[in-house]
Amino acid sequence: MIVRISSENQYRLDDDLIGKVNELDNAAVAAVDAGDREAFQRSFDQLLALVRSEGTALADDDLSVSDVILPPDDLSFEEAGEEFTGEGLIPD
Repeated sequence: MIVRISSENQYRLDDDLIGKVNELDNAAVAAVDAGDREAFQRSFDQLLALVRSEGTALADDDLSVSDVILPPDDLSFEEAGEEFTGEGLIPD
């Protein structure tokens, strides 16, 4: 799976991490639905950290298509309400 973090980089993630990515995405959606800013920020920060630490950054000239595009790390809670809805960014 290739994940882009907006305004940052693209990362290739091993398939065995997809479940954890989904779990964090779903937790972020649940937190937004509950109006829980702290829980959202915690889940979103963990999601970005997982992609950055476990993913392999692609070269700048790599033109691979992203499977998922995550918002930038400065996403506000209000903006999250528009992004993290329904099935989230990563459909189950």
